[in-house]
Amino acid sequence: MATTSESKAATSKTAGQGEESRQGEIFDLLSNQRRRYAIHYCKREDDPVTLSDLAEHVAAWELNKEVEEITSTERKRVYTSLQQSHLPTLERANVIEFDDRTIELTDEAAELEVYLDVVPGDSIPWGVYYLGLTVIGSVVMAGLWLEIVPTDIIPELGWATLVFGLFAVSAIVHVVQNRRMRLGEMERPP
Repeated sequence: MATTSESKAATSKTAGQGEESRQGEIFDLLSNQRRRYAIHYCKREDDPVTLSDLAEHVAAWELNKEVEEITSTERKRVYTSLQQSHLPTLERANVIEFDDRTIELTDEAAELEVYLDVVPGDSIPWGVYYLGLTVIGSVVMAGLWLEIVPTDIIPELGWATLVFGLFAVSAIVHVVQNRRMRLGEMERPP
Protein backbone atom coordinates (compact mmCIF):
# COMPACT_ATOMS: atom_id res chain seq x y z
CA MET A 1 0.00 0.00 0.00
CA ALA A 2 1.44 3.39 -1.00
CA THR A 3 1.79 6.01 1.66
CA THR A 4 0.53 9.55 1.25
CA SER A 5 4.05 10.95 0.87
CA GLU A 6 4.86 8.38 -1.84
CA SER A 7 1.72 9.27 -3.81
CA LYS A 8 2.47 13.01 -3.47
CA ALA A 9 6.00 12.41 -4.76
CA ALA A 10 4.64 10.43 -7.72
CA THR A 11 2.10 13.18 -8.48
CA SER A 12 4.73 15.96 -8.37
CA LYS A 13 7.06 13.88 -10.57
CA THR A 14 4.28 13.47 -13.14
CA ALA A 15 3.47 17.20 -12.98
CA GLY A 16 7.15 18.03 -13.50
CA GLN A 17 7.29 15.77 -16.54
CA GLY A 18 4.13 17.47 -17.86
CA GLU A 19 5.78 20.90 -17.57
CA GLU A 20 8.91 19.66 -19.34
CA SER A 21 6.75 18.11 -22.05
CA ARG A 22 4.84 21.39 -22.51
CA GLN A 23 8.10 23.35 -22.69
CA GLY A 24 9.41 20.96 -25.32
CA GLU A 25 6.19 21.38 -27.28
CA ILE A 26 6.45 25.18 -27.11
CA PHE A 27 10.09 25.18 -28.22
CA ASP A 28 9.13 22.86 -31.08
CA LEU A 29 6.32 25.23 -32.10
CA LEU A 30 8.61 28.26 -32.02
CA SER A 31 11.45 26.51 -33.83
CA ASN A 32 9.68 27.04 -37.14
CA GLN A 33 9.98 30.52 -38.65
CA ARG A 34 6.65 30.31 -40.50
CA ARG A 35 4.80 29.55 -37.25
CA ARG A 36 6.58 32.44 -35.49
CA TYR A 37 5.57 34.73 -38.36
CA ALA A 38 1.96 33.53 -38.09
CA ILE A 39 1.90 34.22 -34.35
CA HIS A 40 3.53 37.62 -34.91
CA TYR A 41 0.92 38.65 -37.47
CA CYS A 42 -1.98 37.49 -35.28
CA LYS A 43 -0.58 39.37 -32.27
CA ARG A 44 -0.05 42.48 -34.33
CA GLU A 45 -3.59 42.49 -35.71
CA ASP A 46 -5.16 41.70 -32.30
CA ASP A 47 -8.38 40.49 -34.02
CA PRO A 48 -9.20 37.32 -35.94
CA VAL A 49 -7.31 37.31 -39.25
CA THR A 50 -8.07 35.60 -42.52
CA LEU A 51 -5.86 32.84 -43.83
CA SER A 52 -5.42 34.77 -47.07
CA ASP A 53 -4.10 37.91 -45.32
CA LEU A 54 -1.85 35.82 -43.08
CA ALA A 55 -0.39 33.96 -46.07
CA GLU A 56 0.33 37.23 -47.91
CA HIS A 57 2.17 38.77 -44.96
CA VAL A 58 4.14 35.62 -44.10
CA ALA A 59 5.19 35.25 -47.74
CA ALA A 60 6.23 38.91 -47.87
CA TRP A 61 8.34 38.58 -44.71
CA GLU A 62 9.96 35.35 -45.89
CA LEU A 63 10.86 36.81 -49.28
CA ASN A 64 11.75 40.30 -48.01
CA LYS A 65 9.14 41.88 -50.26
CA GLU A 66 6.21 44.21 -49.83
CA VAL A 67 2.80 42.51 -49.67
CA GLU A 68 1.85 44.12 -53.00
CA GLU A 69 4.89 42.51 -54.69
CA ILE A 70 3.94 38.92 -53.76
CA THR A 71 2.90 36.77 -56.71
CA SER A 72 -0.09 34.44 -56.52
CA THR A 73 2.27 31.45 -56.71
CA GLU A 74 4.31 32.68 -53.72
CA ARG A 75 1.15 33.38 -51.72
CA LYS A 76 -0.42 30.02 -52.63
CA ARG A 77 2.71 28.11 -51.55
CA VAL A 78 2.61 29.73 -48.09
CA TYR A 79 -1.21 29.49 -47.90
CA THR A 80 -1.13 25.73 -48.51
CA SER A 81 1.68 25.15 -46.03
CA LEU A 82 -0.08 27.17 -43.34
CA GLN A 83 -3.45 25.52 -43.95
CA GLN A 84 -2.19 21.94 -44.08
CA SER A 85 0.65 21.95 -41.58
CA HIS A 86 1.44 24.96 -39.44
CA LEU A 87 -1.99 26.20 -38.37
CA PRO A 88 -3.24 22.72 -37.38
CA THR A 89 -0.03 22.30 -35.35
CA LEU A 90 -0.63 25.61 -33.56
CA GLU A 91 -4.27 24.68 -32.99
CA ARG A 92 -3.35 21.29 -31.47
CA ALA A 93 -1.05 23.17 -29.10
CA ASN A 94 -4.02 25.40 -28.17
CA VAL A 95 -2.21 28.55 -29.29
CA ILE A 96 -4.77 29.48 -31.96
CA GLU A 97 -8.34 28.73 -32.96
CA PHE A 98 -8.51 27.94 -36.67
CA ASP A 99 -11.73 27.38 -38.62
CA ASP A 100 -10.59 26.93 -42.24
CA ARG A 101 -10.53 30.65 -43.06
CA THR A 102 -9.94 32.65 -39.86
CA ILE A 103 -7.28 32.45 -37.20
CA GLU A 104 -7.50 33.83 -33.68
CA LEU A 105 -4.98 33.62 -30.84
CA THR A 106 -6.05 31.91 -27.63
CA ASP A 107 -5.21 33.06 -24.12
CA GLU A 108 -2.40 30.49 -24.03
CA ALA A 109 -0.56 32.41 -26.77
CA ALA A 110 0.50 34.95 -24.11
CA GLU A 111 2.47 32.15 -22.44
CA LEU A 112 4.84 32.09 -25.42
CA GLU A 113 6.45 35.43 -24.48
CA VAL A 114 8.45 33.71 -21.74
CA TYR A 115 10.19 31.55 -24.34
CA LEU A 116 11.10 34.36 -26.72
CA ASP A 117 14.15 36.37 -25.76
CA VAL A 118 15.06 37.69 -29.18
CA VAL A 119 18.68 38.83 -29.39
CA PRO A 120 19.48 40.91 -32.49
CA GLY A 121 22.37 39.60 -34.57
CA ASP A 122 24.50 42.67 -33.83
CA SER A 123 24.02 42.42 -30.06
CA ILE A 124 25.33 40.36 -27.18
CA PRO A 125 23.01 38.41 -24.87
CA TRP A 126 21.89 40.44 -21.87
CA GLY A 127 23.24 37.84 -19.43
CA VAL A 128 26.76 38.35 -20.82
CA TYR A 129 26.28 42.14 -20.76
CA TYR A 130 25.27 42.12 -17.08
CA LEU A 131 28.18 39.82 -16.27
CA GLY A 132 30.49 42.41 -17.87
CA LEU A 133 28.90 45.18 -15.77
CA THR A 134 29.42 43.05 -12.67
CA VAL A 135 33.12 42.66 -13.53
CA ILE A 136 33.45 46.44 -13.99
CA GLY A 137 31.65 47.04 -10.69
CA SER A 138 33.88 44.49 -8.93
CA VAL A 139 37.03 46.12 -10.32
CA VAL A 140 35.86 49.55 -9.11
CA MET A 141 34.96 48.18 -5.66
CA ALA A 142 38.26 46.30 -5.37
CA GLY A 143 40.09 49.48 -6.42
CA LEU A 144 38.28 51.41 -3.70
CA TRP A 145 39.11 48.79 -1.06
CA LEU A 146 42.76 48.69 -2.11
CA GLU A 147 42.83 52.50 -2.39
CA ILE A 148 43.96 52.32 -6.01
CA VAL A 149 40.97 54.24 -7.40
CA PRO A 150 41.31 58.00 -6.81
CA THR A 151 38.77 59.28 -4.29
CA ASP A 152 39.96 62.89 -4.18
CA ILE A 153 38.17 63.79 -7.45
CA ILE A 154 35.24 61.36 -7.14
CA PRO A 155 34.39 60.24 -3.59
CA GLU A 156 33.64 56.60 -2.77
CA LEU A 157 29.91 57.25 -2.75
CA GLY A 158 30.25 58.80 -6.21
CA TRP A 159 31.91 55.63 -7.56
CA ALA A 160 29.15 53.49 -6.03
CA THR A 161 26.51 55.78 -7.55
CA LEU A 162 28.24 55.52 -10.94
CA VAL A 163 28.19 51.70 -10.85
CA PHE A 164 24.56 51.71 -9.66
CA GLY A 165 23.66 54.16 -12.44
CA LEU A 166 25.25 51.88 -15.07
CA PHE A 167 23.07 48.99 -13.87
CA ALA A 168 19.94 51.17 -13.73
CA VAL A 169 20.39 52.58 -17.25
CA SER A 170 21.19 49.10 -18.59
CA ALA A 171 18.07 47.65 -16.98
CA ILE A 172 15.88 50.38 -18.51
CA VAL A 173 17.37 49.82 -21.98
CA HIS A 174 16.94 46.05 -21.52
CA VAL A 175 13.24 46.38 -20.64
CA VAL A 176 12.55 48.78 -23.53
CA GLN A 177 14.38 46.58 -26.05
CA ASN A 178 12.63 43.41 -24.87
CA ARG A 179 9.21 45.02 -25.16
CA ARG A 180 10.00 46.30 -28.64
CA MET A 181 11.34 42.90 -29.81
CA ARG A 182 8.25 40.88 -28.80
CA LEU A 183 6.23 39.08 -31.42
CA GLY A 184 3.45 41.33 -32.59
CA GLU A 185 5.06 44.59 -31.49
CA MET A 186 6.91 45.57 -34.68
CA GLU A 187 5.86 45.84 -38.32
CA ARG A 188 8.18 42.98 -39.34
CA PRO A 189 8.76 39.97 -37.11
CA PRO A 190 12.00 39.96 -35.12
